[in-house]
This record gives sequence, structure tokens and C-alpha cells, in this order.
Amino acid sequence: MTDCLFCKMVNGDTPVNKIYEDEDVLAFHDINPQAPHHFLVIPKAHIKTLNDIDDAKLLGKLTLTVSNIAQDLGFADEGYRVVMNCNEQGGQTVYHIHLHCLGGRALTWPPG
Repeated sequence: MTDCLFCKMVNGDTPVNKIYEDEDVLAFHDINPQAPHHFLVIPKAHIKTLNDIDDAKLLGKLTLTVSNIAQDLGFADEGYRVVMNCNEQGGQTVYHIHLHCLGGRALTWPPG
């Protein structure tokens, strides 16, 4: 999708502080981090919202990628939060599904 920020990142048209990439997913540091560790994992395929994904294998890969990166960055054992917002009232601002991973500090509940 030509006007999607995350598709532009996948295509190399927009710079990204990449952590990990393979044939299906891209992971990068958040440009406005809300915790000492804050990164996003996205599918390379454009999928607008969580309501639009029907590929269980890809959804599992996104989640496992978060876990692997948290381990690689050394904060998995301390704990972290994984969030996926869906649509406007869920707080989604970029309409290309993505998982946020936040760690490196105590996170409270409810989040906001």
C-alpha cells in the first residue's frame, strides 16, 4: 500500500532503526519510546487491523519474534508488555497491524 508508513519502511522508502528482519516480519525501535525498551514488530504484508488477519502462523510468528528479541536484548526475564491496538477506540494510529513491546521498567495496570 503506497500511503502506509509501515509499508514504506518494509520497502526501504522510509528509514527505520531495524532490530530484526526476515521474509515475513520487520522489527524496529519505536520513534517515540514509552519505556527504556520499546520496539514494534510488523508483518511485511499489509494487514490493516487485527480484525483483518486470518493467518494464524503469521500471527504466531509476530508473537515469537517479540519474545526472541526481548531475550536477545536481555530484558525478557525481568518482564515486558506486548500490546496490539485495534481501530480508533483501541488506540490504533497506523493502520498496518503491529505489536508493541515495552520493557525495562515496571509497567502498571490499567495502562491508561
